[in-house]
Amino acid sequence: MTSRVAVVTGGTRGIGKAISIALKAAGHKVAANYGGSDEAAKAFNAETGIPIYKFDVSNFAAVQAGVAKITAELGPIDIVVNNAGITRDGTLHKMEQDQWQAVIDTNLGSCFNMCRAVIDGMRARSFGRIVNIGSINGQAGQYGQVNYAAAKSGMHGFTKALAQEGAGKGITVNAIAPGYVDTDMVRAVPPAVLEKIIARIPVGRLGHAEDIARGVLFLTADDADFITGSTLSINGGQHMY
Repeated sequence: MTSRVAVVTGGTRGIGKAISIALKAAGHKVAANYGGSDEAAKAFNAETGIPIYKFDVSNFAAVQAGVAKITAELGPIDIVVNNAGITRDGTLHKMEQDQWQAVIDTNLGSCFNMCRAVIDGMRARSFGRIVNIGSINGQAGQYGQVNYAAAKSGMHGFTKALAQEGAGKGITVNAIAPGYVDTDMVRAVPPAVLEKIIARIPVGRLGHAEDIARGVLFLTADDADFITGSTLSINGGQHMY
């Protein structure tokens, strides 16, 4: 396996943390982006030795600067995992415009910002692996999440379109649609509600962040060059799409 430079957005916590660790264990040079807690990011860096880069993935100029810094320090970026995401839940008739826009900009806009920053280099080198972390709720919808479901569904469409553009240049673009994964965000759900969620999962448990990380390793491998434009559902059989 060739050692490559990989960037994981939202890469210091939850699913992103597991992806960053797995990519490093596979021999890649990993840059973990984050936009929130400095304390959590520093703890992640101390635990893993993976360098951290703070920039707002919803901001085009910030991404350009962040990618330039990573490239200068680690080398040309061959792998991008667009994992950063937020929720601002609420039913549509109560949702404020800023709740809509924040989720669209962070979850979907970041895919454009990151891919636009690296695509020219990938095309020039005739190699690239892009994995967009979507969601079961982008496939099936979810009450109270019109913003999140729209953004994640948009990521799936973005994946298919960019896959067609990159195919002739050695660039694969795929998505992973996780189901409910045992992260802090899911564990914050009231226990009674969580029990109902687990009851709808045929394998009988929540997913683990490592389940998603294994999918990323599969899709970013050098020899995964015939897999592009696909959405890999990792949800324990909850939604077969």
